[in-house]
Amino acid sequence: EVISFSEVDYEGVRLPHDDPVVVTLMVELFTMKRILIDSGCSADILYKHAFDQLRIPVDQLKPVKTPLISFAGEMVHPLGSIDLLVVAGMAPRQTQVQMT
Repeated sequence: EVISFSEVDYEGVRLPHDDPVVVTLMVELFTMKRILIDSGCSADILYKHAFDQLRIPVDQLKPVKTPLISFAGEMVHPLGSIDLLVVAGMAPRQTQVQMT
């Protein structure tokens, strides 16, 4: 389903802008708050602390050989990757996406 914005949504916003958006989503049946959506980033990152709270065994992570550049500019080696079910919205306007 298409998500769109009207002129009313831009009230008080100085254009042009590329501010990140923070949302709450359901990830593997857990409500995850303060998810940063940054259109300038090409990676979906889940910090170890959040991963641990999902109670998914670490052995389910798939190895990743490519390092990432952290928000601070440092090279970071991911623990691995995993596919997770993410649910956005509430019925009847809800979508489910499998994300890595």
